[in-house]
Amino acid sequence: MNGNNKKYWKGIEELSNDPQFIKNSLSEFPDFLPIKESSNSSDEDSSNNGRRDFLKLLGFSVTAASLAACEAPIKKVIPYVNKPEDVDPGIANWYASTYQNGGEYASILVKTREGRPIKIEGNPMSSVTGGGSSARVQASVLSLYDTERLQYFKESGKKIKIDEADNKITAALNTSASIRIISSSINSPSTLSVISEFKNKYPVTEHIQYDANSVSGLLKANQISFGNYVVPSYDFSKANVIVSFGADFLGTWISPIEYSKQYAKGKKLGKSKKTMVRHYQIETNLSLTGSNADTRLPIKPSQEGLLVAELFNQLSSSKLTTKSIKNATIDKIAKDLLSNRGKSIVVSGSNDVNIQLIVNEINNLLGNYANTIDISKPCNLYKGDDTAMYNFIQDAKNGKISSVIFYNCNPVYDHPLGGELSSVLSKISTTVSFSDREDETASLCKFICPDTHYLESWNDAEPKKGIYSLAQPTITPLFKENRSAQESLLSWISTNPSNYYNYIQSYWSANILKTDFQSSWDLALHNGVFEVNSESLPSTFVSSDLSQISSEISKKYQSDNSAIEVKLYEKVGIGTGNQANNPWLQEFPDPISKVTWDNYVAVSHKYAKDNQLAQGALVNVTINGKAIDKPLPLVIQPGQANGTFSLAIGYGRSKAGKCANNVGVNAYPFLTYTNGTLQYYANNITISATGEVEALAQTQTHETIMARPIIQDSILSEYIKNPDAGRFHPMVTTPDGKKKPVEISAWSGEHKFPNHKWGMVIDLNSCTGCGACVISCQAENNVPVVGKKEVSNRREMHWIRIDRYYSSDAEMPEKGVDKYFKRDDGSTYNDLEQASENPQVTYQPMMCQHCNHAPCETVCPVAATPHSSEGLNMMAYNRCIGTRYCANNCPYKVRRFNWFKYFDNSKFPENTSMNNTLGKMVLNPDVTVRSRGVMEKCSLCVQRIQEGKLTAKKEGRRPKDGEIKTACASSCPSEAIVFGDMNDSETEIFNQLNLENKERAYHVLEELNVQPNVSYLTKIRNV
Repeated sequence: MNGNNKKYWKGIEELSNDPQFIKNSLSEFPDFLPIKESSNSSDEDSSNNGRRDFLKLLGFSVTAASLAACEAPIKKVIPYVNKPEDVDPGIANWYASTYQNGGEYASILVKTREGRPIKIEGNPMSSVTGGGSSARVQASVLSLYDTERLQYFKESGKKIKIDEADNKITAALNTSASIRIISSSINSPSTLSVISEFKNKYPVTEHIQYDANSVSGLLKANQISFGNYVVPSYDFSKANVIVSFGADFLGTWISPIEYSKQYAKGKKLGKSKKTMVRHYQIETNLSLTGSNADTRLPIKPSQEGLLVAELFNQLSSSKLTTKSIKNATIDKIAKDLLSNRGKSIVVSGSNDVNIQLIVNEINNLLGNYANTIDISKPCNLYKGDDTAMYNFIQDAKNGKISSVIFYNCNPVYDHPLGGELSSVLSKISTTVSFSDREDETASLCKFICPDTHYLESWNDAEPKKGIYSLAQPTITPLFKENRSAQESLLSWISTNPSNYYNYIQSYWSANILKTDFQSSWDLALHNGVFEVNSESLPSTFVSSDLSQISSEISKKYQSDNSAIEVKLYEKVGIGTGNQANNPWLQEFPDPISKVTWDNYVAVSHKYAKDNQLAQGALVNVTINGKAIDKPLPLVIQPGQANGTFSLAIGYGRSKAGKCANNVGVNAYPFLTYTNGTLQYYANNITISATGEVEALAQTQTHETIMARPIIQDSILSEYIKNPDAGRFHPMVTTPDGKKKPVEISAWSGEHKFPNHKWGMVIDLNSCTGCGACVISCQAENNVPVVGKKEVSNRREMHWIRIDRYYSSDAEMPEKGVDKYFKRDDGSTYNDLEQASENPQVTYQPMMCQHCNHAPCETVCPVAATPHSSEGLNMMAYNRCIGTRYCANNCPYKVRRFNWFKYFDNSKFPENTSMNNTLGKMVLNPDVTVRSRGVMEKCSLCVQRIQEGKLTAKKEGRRPKDGEIKTACASSCPSEAIVFGDMNDSETEIFNQLNLENKERAYHVLEELNVQPNVSYLTKIRNV
């Protein structure tokens, strides 16, 4: 009212301008609920809150969730003043490029938005990787935006200008008596040419390549057998029988993306193909490859040499005089190989030259060379020489090195003699590192000249002889005072250096594109790949001295070692540790153990039982007299060979960044150098329990499927007789008799799909469980990282998970009330939850099933999860109030609840893609960054569907099959996931569901009649 001077206040705090009231009034919402910490935490903000306190903070209602659902990140819009020519706001640009990281390789396509790379896909034009990718390739885009990267050159820990560094380094090199360039394997021909010119300028230079996970034994064996220090090209798609002695070729060995695609071709089935490759795996720890094998034999590392020799003796008239180990699996393998001459592959992951020589002899006996194995067109991904690296460290210790340059390597961390190297680096007059951060090696060097990220750089690659690919920058270097390693080397060669782009062009003009350069260059740059008919290497096989091999094998291997042995191995996610500061990879569930954010000691059920050790028990470990510096949690791992344990390399970083430092322990110091190569096992082990237990951050706590028909499988012989083999057809008992679930419905009407009906088919035969889809989905859909504690609280946020199921030795209890829980022999349903000592394994990607009778839709009080006219189960984030009724009602448990605001939140420092300005550049602008208190889940990449539809609409047509792919399908190296329009009879998904694999297709939990749009094809084993 006019003239009314009354003042109103809410309380005495407002009247008195209480400081705390003023502070709180500036925040629309109260602080988020505290994260559950360990019970010994004294921090009030991180106290151990129980359910009562949680409900109190929540207001015992959905009010807080309702308010939080309205909270959204503020986006500041800045218009272009002068728009870049190749940037259209809202429209993605794609660039062909190449991922290289040590021996890892993939030809890729990089998606950029407004000039920033946000997503990586495989390049389908590559004859090597064929459009596939891996978890590490997918995660590498986040490494571009790592705030731990150095932003300028350094000398003795202080900033230095590039020109000053060049002058000082050049002066030092000119007076050096001996120079070493130490690098990981390099397959870039232009980079190798730069190094060659550097050696010409400084003749005292020697270039030494080494690999953290070495295959030097294989390279040396081929040097003996063929005269060439190379890795051959393997083609697993041409093999009827595959035998692997510890080679994890689907996970980490040499070229897993390439091999996964080849392997999957041999596993695919349908009306037009009724044959399948048979795969045998002999190994210590359960690897990704071993988990996919038809037959798997767990062994101790000390037995491997004798078993390889036994196989050779069964195949050859010439004999190795090693101790014979009789084994039924080896007998079966020998018969299978003999009946498949020229159509088999035998490989070994051992770094022992003598084992590799025997494997070469076996492949030669079987006629595999020039059929499934091509030595004349070798793979260039791994070139490391363990002997050369060992000699370098000895020379450094003896004061024989004047200058050393470290390129794309970190030997102080990832070499077993790294500790010895670190103690003498200060005695070398000139030490230079090209590392992008002050890592364990770079921090000890006098000069650090930070290399640019591969997405900021020009480069090239020759993964196989005659097959080339180009890498081009997809963003201007984020840090202007950095420079590519190649340009640094060129600057130290010449006072007027060429930039590396011009250098690559000159090299390609002279050596690769010799005619019609410009048009050929433009085409190669557009496609990302280029192939030429190169001269083949000689491939004449020279037999080895069998008596010498027998002697070496007999000295090193034994059939009955009673001591505990350890196998050191590489994980699919973390790898050798060079991307350890990438939180996407740290939170990536290991395909086998499903553990995140840690490494651990994996032991067998028998060992744990005999020593009364529980899951998560902390143990102290000593290997070859060296004690691991802190206790490690124990994981009871089905498939682990009895009397052994396994430990992953790639952890235990101390100077990588906040996400990697002090996570796990460094296993590299426990490698041994024997007979010229590094060995990744040891048999002088002691393990002692501390009496404490640590909660593991696992995303899957159950192991088997408890005899439920979630995984439906059969064997090839049964499938040939009946394509319906292994299928479970549920029936529901009603007063009118048994009926199919689809005949009983509480729904009053059915959804209509007049135009598109999007769906997915997942072939369980093709899925290897590699997890590329998990990281691909995370990158595409802005899925947050929540950290180890939240994963331990079962609050992981991945939209797609890979369920890993083990087989059980227990039998299904008989039906009947009296025997339902316990049989006469004492066995129960609980026994079904105990995995076999050597289980069969099946992987099942699980995401929102987009049900047409969706249980979530019927219980949402605000209709936040509606059904689209194209078969998609949608999520309206700004409508969701966080009741979580939908999650409770989802039988697949694929919905994720935002317990906290993960962006702009110091409580989640590991979530670097949302909690620092640089990291946010990776976010996909087409996907909402979800707020606290809402539900989120797989959308079948609806943003991609809409983009594809709009593109087709502008061109006056319907979308073509294959031009719209979900992130998971596009990244899958084995093409296990097929996405498309089920209403279109011209699509591959229609073909799979209605023609090629109609009998194999099933829905998980079909008996519930939720009618998913995601189907699975039964798992068929060739046993």
